[in-house]
Amino acid sequence: MASELRVNTLKDAAGANSVAMTYVAGGTAKAWVNFNGTGTIAARDSLNVSSLTDNSTGNYNVTLSSAMENANYSISIGGKNSSTMRVFYTGGNNLYTDPTSSNFALGALSESALAYFDSDYMFASIQGDLA
Repeated sequence: MASELRVNTLKDAAGANSVAMTYVAGGTAKAWVNFNGTGTIAARDSLNVSSLTDNSTGNYNVTLSSAMENANYSISIGGKNSSTMRVFYTGGNNLYTDPTSSNFALGALSESALAYFDSDYMFASIQGDLA
């Protein structure tokens, strides 16, 4: 049988540094991922991410383990590579479709060459409501 814990506020062991549960439920990341976007892509670490797909050069798909309430969540993205790049988010199961409640795409574009490229590091964090 499942247990349930109901509280209004969380505090640290000293009884200080409190945070309201509404903040915890509504304001924390519902999913995040740090992954290697080169070669065989792989997550270094993640939360609520079930799979990554390499759609094509510099075009990646992230599938969530637990879906969001709808497709109107916020995504923060970034990347790191040895060359100058711009990282962006644009789509659902690839860069050319809308996001869904369970997946989104992100990509890496070189500012100097205006071409997609595989990035050494890719990051994404989602804020919103889980279904």
